[in-house]
Amino acid sequence: MGFLTLHPRAFGLDLSDLSLKVAQLEKKRQGFRLVSYGGGELAEGVIEGGEIKDEEKLAASIQKALKQVKGKKIHTRYVVAALPEERAFVQVIQIPRMKREEMMVAVRFQAENFIPYPIDTLYIDSAVIPPVHNHLDHLDVLVASLPRAIVDSYMSALEKAGLVPAALEIDAIALTRAVVGKGVSPIPILLVDVGKVRTKLSIFSGYSVRFTTSLSLSSQQFTEAVARTLHVDEEKAEEFKRQYGLYVPEDALGQEVFRAIVPVANDFIEQISKYLEYYETHLPHQHLGKSQTTIKKVMLCGGGANLKGFPEFLMRSLKVEVVIGDPWVNILPRNAQELPLLPFQESLSYSCALGLALRGAQRGKSYD
Repeated sequence: MGFLTLHPRAFGLDLSDLSLKVAQLEKKRQGFRLVSYGGGELAEGVIEGGEIKDEEKLAASIQKALKQVKGKKIHTRYVVAALPEERAFVQVIQIPRMKREEMMVAVRFQAENFIPYPIDTLYIDSAVIPPVHNHLDHLDVLVASLPRAIVDSYMSALEKAGLVPAALEIDAIALTRAVVGKGVSPIPILLVDVGKVRTKLSIFSGYSVRFTTSLSLSSQQFTEAVARTLHVDEEKAEEFKRQYGLYVPEDALGQEVFRAIVPVANDFIEQISKYLEYYETHLPHQHLGKSQTTIKKVMLCGGGANLKGFPEFLMRSLKVEVVIGDPWVNILPRNAQELPLLPFQESLSYSCALGLALRGAQRGKSYD
């Protein structure tokens, strides 16, 4: 599913308000190999809330990051880039079985009922979701839309960076491609992508994302809480946060750090709980069987998932399984002997970029 799709081999580019990530994969006979990766910070005001405010500065930052990648130099100009989930509308609709041409008309008609903007100001994309267990008498269709002005701005910035967009897709979809094994889950999963500026929630079941939203909570808020409580600068607060996390140590400093960040962790619990309940009341139409009417698994993703003790803290309060999402699950073969260029902890913040790179590499030539 993408708002623009060509088919050459391409690298992945994940853009957020304050940073960008680049990744390129090569297809092997079994799995894929990471050959290039890198990133960089974006100045405040270049992207705000997913909206590009300065295309020239963004283009320059992309060019700089591409020159500084680790591993092989990226030669292709083709890119699979992320579009901001916070500016998107994503919904699964049900329609009778019909021809493709008729389906597009039906999708557009239904979209007018749940998108609060004029249809002619949006790009709308859709994909039929295959059923997990049985042949249905109707179609489940994933519908995603974004304002034309947002998409056009991303296209323009990429072109100013000398790149050719091979595909653009919502970052939540790219994330699930990276962390959901084989792209299918027989049980509903809540993905919690904890970033520096915001946290993105996605509900995935069967073969598709079912729901997405953004929260103002972020990993930076843990750091700020430590800085305020311990009266230290943010650099030192970040160091303490990484050292202690949400484990309760015996020393006094560790206990102070724990007390500082627990209120933020509790805010995460409160928000996640709301969306666990939302699934039960608003998203029952999943064709997963009567036993799957509740979410019993939460998957932590993003750089914020590295906070020590965070999965265990959430698990105790939410009473569901909480795991760290593995961004290599669909890249490395099961019996992989070769370690990737990117260490696992660091790779968590590259999950979306790896999902984009996976799409970009899937049509490429295989290498031994």
